[in-house]
Amino acid sequence: MKILLTGATGYIGKRILPALLQAGHEVVCLVRDAGRLAVQPPDDHKISVVEADLTDSATLDKIPEDIDVAYYLVHSMGSSGGNFGNTERISAENFAEAIQKTNAKQIIYLSGIVNSRELSAHLASRKLVEDVLRAGTVPVTALRAGIIIGSGSASFEIIRDLVEKLPLMVAPKWLNSKCQPIAIRNVIEFLLGVLLQEELYDKHIDIYGSDLLTYQQMLAQFAEVRHLKRRIFIVPVLTPKLSSYWLYLITSTSFGLARHLVDSMRIDVIPTENDWAERLGIQLIPYREAIKLAFGKIEQNLVSSTWKDAGSRRASLRLSSYMEVPTFGVLTDRQTIAVKDSDETLNRIFAIGGRTGWYYADWLWQFRGFLDRLFGGVGLRRGRRNALETSAGEVLDFWRVLLSSKSEKRLLLYAEMRIPGEAWLEFRINEEDELEQIATFRPLGIAGRLYWYVMLPFHYFLFRGMIKNIAK
Repeated sequence: MKILLTGATGYIGKRILPALLQAGHEVVCLVRDAGRLAVQPPDDHKISVVEADLTDSATLDKIPEDIDVAYYLVHSMGSSGGNFGNTERISAENFAEAIQKTNAKQIIYLSGIVNSRELSAHLASRKLVEDVLRAGTVPVTALRAGIIIGSGSASFEIIRDLVEKLPLMVAPKWLNSKCQPIAIRNVIEFLLGVLLQEELYDKHIDIYGSDLLTYQQMLAQFAEVRHLKRRIFIVPVLTPKLSSYWLYLITSTSFGLARHLVDSMRIDVIPTENDWAERLGIQLIPYREAIKLAFGKIEQNLVSSTWKDAGSRRASLRLSSYMEVPTFGVLTDRQTIAVKDSDETLNRIFAIGGRTGWYYADWLWQFRGFLDRLFGGVGLRRGRRNALETSAGEVLDFWRVLLSSKSEKRLLLYAEMRIPGEAWLEFRINEEDELEQIATFRPLGIAGRLYWYVMLPFHYFLFRGMIKNIAK
């Protein structure tokens, strides 16, 4: 079967892509930036890539006509803008119009549970997208999910941050709201199971796990699984806005995502029961077991995707636009040192950041991350998906990976922290077995130049110490 997959570089898309390939399907990935999608042998002959922007209908003419099913897995929940609902509506309208020109028999859409009379802005936009897709001629199957629990999911990482960092929690009253979390493994099974299920054409079903819990119970059970003693006190004084700041300051989430999450968590998200799990042969995974499965992946460095890869204010920028590091109008710190074992040095380069740290004065990096969070930036808390490997498009603390190539012996990072300008950090080993470390800053106005020269004394010791320790 030939399947069109939107959102292939997102959290769900990266999970379902290998499952579709394993099932023997041919997959056409529709992405905004092909540079973010790493396709490796032997799957490269089963995957084709269409570079298009759903907000620009003219670019969607590249979608092949001979597709059988289309997955719609895009959303703007991490957006900090106030008009994300309108963006989602335009994207859905353009997509529905484009799919009508193909041979597609079904659109499969992953939505949110919208059974409450009162809907958050995010859930209302999810429902609007569903309605827009249904207005087309291609039958739509909508799977409505609540909280998704899996390694790298936004909900899982936020719960993890709260439980592991706070022995005592003074929490907002929305922790008493109810939901029915579902394991990411079950989500993928549902997405695959409804393929060409004619009984579900132009219908929706709620998908959910086996446990109906309050958010407070989810935190408590997470702590029990991790063998941590935690106490939670609910107070009524935290407004939604204060709650958003509370999540933003304590967890690795962006403020935009925190705001939308709090908005959704204020109401009960209870699914309508159905028997589709049984009919599709899906064994629902309990909440505690989903947590254990997630940590199993984390401990084995097998996390295949994370919400953080698309969770920053610059995540929508094309990587190719920043691959060529500027040489004019920039300020540069260039360090070079000979290395004895290039392979070992290369491994240290590609393990930088996250729990490994930055090889010199980590407390300074952490302080810089703290300042970044204080002023609304991403900070260092995003870490990295895998302790040993990384690929283009992923986050690495407050950087975005532009290029990661061990064969070229080169790692190129682009700064996503709040700075008055643009910054690149590059590591490469040249033919003379020398490690080159190049920090490039393109200042924005006088403020940018002042920033660079104020930081110059710190850069001198920081960059010099870092390259020495990497080369040891």
